[in-house]
Amino acid sequence: MCASPVLAAADLAACRALLRGGSKSFHAAGKLLPARIHEPAAALYAFCRIADDAIDEGGGPAALASLHARLDAAYADRPHPHPADRALAAVAVRYAIPRALPAALLDGFAWDQSGRHYETLAELEAYAARVAGSVGAMMALLMEERRPEVLARACDLGVAMQLTNIARDVGEDARNGRLYLPRAWMREAGLDPDAWLAAPAFDARLAAVVQRLLAAADALYRRSEGGIASLPLTCRPGIGAARFIYAEIGRAVERAGHDSVSHRATVPGRRKAVLLARSLGALLMPRPAVGAPPLEATRHLVEAVAAAPPPRPRIRAPARSFDERIAWLVGLFTRLQQQELRRNG
Repeated sequence: MCASPVLAAADLAACRALLRGGSKSFHAAGKLLPARIHEPAAALYAFCRIADDAIDEGGGPAALASLHARLDAAYADRPHPHPADRALAAVAVRYAIPRALPAALLDGFAWDQSGRHYETLAELEAYAARVAGSVGAMMALLMEERRPEVLARACDLGVAMQLTNIARDVGEDARNGRLYLPRAWMREAGLDPDAWLAAPAFDARLAAVVQRLLAAADALYRRSEGGIASLPLTCRPGIGAARFIYAEIGRAVERAGHDSVSHRATVPGRRKAVLLARSLGALLMPRPAVGAPPLEATRHLVEAVAAAPPPRPRIRAPARSFDERIAWLVGLFTRLQQQELRRNG
């Protein structure tokens, strides 16, 4: 890329509108991120959302080729005339996001389009690394965190979220002709994957597979905590909120007896508010070891960042004093309480 493009206010506003209409859980957690993170995150999310919609609308290989062309143009400092493309170009330069990260996301969409099967958990993690681990890595870069061990934990969190989504959406995916559960696990439980997909129904065998997938997600949520505790102080509540809210989706599936075929588990707004408050505990979270190697599925993402040139140095604001940090924390509690009061009328 050449000279750094500017993230224009009008483009940012358009990206925010896409964020409000997209993932409610992501939007709720994003409220706890500082504006300096939330704004570029909205820019990244907007491009991800547009890409996802283009594939879901049945654009086929032509749509995927078009998305790769748009990504190439953004990284060549010639973004297409769309707010999300211009915003992506600006953010990619400012935070030195290697092209391999958004390209991995498009690879995941291509896997969806091709109807790829996932025999093992490792194969499923490879898919989750592309559609969600890549996003975790990009978010870490927005927080100006490039240490490989912390990036590995950010990828863990993204993969955990995707595994949770898969556990929640088993029925919905099946009705759309998609199956993401590890097929080897289904056979071990006594289910023929293709026969089940032709006539999806819930029983104890499927419950065991869903339970197993949620356990794999929970292990990654726990691994991610060291990375969250290593983030800048003002970023921990927002990422902690994402961790708790998505893990709670798994708890909702458990409370339904692991039946995500008959209905889709959700987290009520009141429960989200409790989890948002709980996420403030991330401010005081001890820093466990983060040195565990990345998942094999996410190693290429971590290595892509390590190989990329760092961003240009920028003038930083003076560090906050202890009193200023306490004032910020009190203000955050106050905003959470006000949001809950408005929701309850």
